[in-house]
Amino acid sequence: MTDRIYNVLFLCTGNSARSILAESILNKDGEGRFRAFSAGSQPKRTINPFALKMLKSFSYPSEGFRTKGWEEFAGPDAPFMDFVFTVCDNAAGEACPVWPAQPMTAHWGIEDPAAVDGTDIQKEAAFVAAFRFLKNRISAFTSLPVASLDKASLRTKLTEIGQSDGASSPRNSAA
Repeated sequence: MTDRIYNVLFLCTGNSARSILAESILNKDGEGRFRAFSAGSQPKRTINPFALKMLKSFSYPSEGFRTKGWEEFAGPDAPFMDFVFTVCDNAAGEACPVWPAQPMTAHWGIEDPAAVDGTDIQKEAAFVAAFRFLKNRISAFTSLPVASLDKASLRTKLTEIGQSDGASSPRNSAA
């Protein structure tokens, strides 16, 4: 058993919803094994209030978040990432920075709950679905014996996780 803590970066375009949800979920559920961060290629000015409400309602950390550009994690002073996961299709299609240490990457796209138009109840339902899909993927990820898998097997497992229930279609937007 290793005492190593793996750094994980969740990327989205706006860094206001899905990537924030994933960061909070992994920091709580993977505590002691994983340290999560989030960023966006074109970060919005604020975190989506429905994302924070969802985290709080499920007793996950909901304070201290800020939107960040992904360049913050590509510089020499940034923590080295072991894993980088895109959680929206737009970010997956963009040219990412070159990450120091060449982390393992995978696409875990899900539909953008922030893109839902409608009543607050409809928006909350979209955030509940996004939270559930991310939590399920993160649970599968934290269950992996990361230290004992070879790179090819680990890459296969990460890809399979990204193709699980809730996988988004290419029409995803930028939260």
